[in-house]
Amino acid sequence: MRAVIQRVIRAEVRSGGVSVGAIGEGLLVYLGVSEVDNDTDAGYIADKIHELRIFPDTEGRMNTSLREHPNPAALVVSQFTLYGDTRKGRRPSYNHAASAEHAEAKYLQVCTLLGSKGIRVATGKFQSLMEVESVGDGPVTILVDSHKQF
Repeated sequence: MRAVIQRVIRAEVRSGGVSVGAIGEGLLVYLGVSEVDNDTDAGYIADKIHELRIFPDTEGRMNTSLREHPNPAALVVSQFTLYGDTRKGRRPSYNHAASAEHAEAKYLQVCTLLGSKGIRVATGKFQSLMEVESVGDGPVTILVDSHKQF
């Protein structure tokens, strides 16, 4: 499982011109699921999102996590293109991306795990074209891979 985690001042996702999820200050998470991801991967990603110390402390250093944030929120958007393999040719291959059924189950599992940790979770609309609008804070962008490939 892969996640691109961005610290944001605000973020919103629309599908068909209608807002389907929005947060104020928090984390915008693009989440990709591979064909081999399981419950352990979902737990790893949810824990990383919850525990990454990427918010400023009282001295302005990135030393606090979403867990310590006064109003913890995450906008989680599914993104199979995180498994696009561009090593060969000019068209990405998505052979390692999960099937829609498997990906949706793991995506929802991550969202549920985050919610159980006290995070207000907003989502995109699975398997839909979406418009994502965000105002980055920092900017701070972190890549996480449950198989630790980077």
